[in-house]
Amino acid sequence: QVQLVESGGGLVKAGGSLRLSCAASGRTFSIRAMGWFRQAPGKEREFVAAINWSGGMLYNVDSVKGRFTISRDNTKNTVYLQMGSLKPEDTAVYYCAARIIGAGSRRYDEYHYWGQGTQVTVSS
Repeated sequence: QVQLVESGGGLVKAGGSLRLSCAASGRTFSIRAMGWFRQAPGKEREFVAAINWSGGMLYNVDSVKGRFTISRDNTKNTVYLQMGSLKPEDTAVYYCAARIIGAGSRRYDEYHYWGQGTQVTVSS
């Protein structure tokens, strides 16, 4: 089993920045990729970004192009999502997810473990 705990969410004004963290514990040696998804009220879960444990990143270009950066610290089993130039439409619960098979994916159903989520609210 892998446990994921997100942190770093909060309330920020439009144009501001936040950094989300996702710490993995348990059988972390089995992780092959991790991703960030978000879900706004009344909307479907949306892919944000993913990173492979061996390198390589994937972004939802349309939504976060040039504003968000995903990174990892393998020594801490932690993935980060640096979010800049935040917009009110970025308001959502942000979820961290881990895959134990395959590379980073845009499909939420290809991830095996999920965190509880952290709320990000961007005010106008």
